[in-house]
Amino acid sequence: MWYLIIFISVVFLGTIAAIASYFRNKKLQRMLERGEITEIPEPQEIPEVCCGQHETCERDSLLAAVSKKIDYYDDEELDQYIGTEPDEYSDEAVNEFREILYTLQEIEVAGWLRSLQLRGVQLPDALKDEAFLIVGERRTH
Repeated sequence: MWYLIIFISVVFLGTIAAIASYFRNKKLQRMLERGEITEIPEPQEIPEVCCGQHETCERDSLLAAVSKKIDYYDDEELDQYIGTEPDEYSDEAVNEFREILYTLQEIEVAGWLRSLQLRGVQLPDALKDEAFLIVGERRTH
């Protein structure tokens, strides 16, 4: 029963988001046609230094919606795992992810996780706690 309620809620929220996005794009298109703006705005780049205006710095955000720019962290080989479910990774694959995770600087981990999301690569279940711990510690310091 709860699954049905959750499913209906997710579909409802997705529909609301799609409708809001449609109307936003129509508004921007009308503004462009009237000459009020010269181009449709692109997503903003994530600053290198935190501006202090947000509770969580955009640079440390794990949300893929913060940026549409895909940055590679010398991890192009992970693209072979696009579409693999987090619980389906072999031990060798988990070790590939782990090696990259532990060669990154703390400040790069959130960006790397965002990059994986944008590329469609899911982090193995075995590493999620470790990665989120690193990001969480970075946020508190």
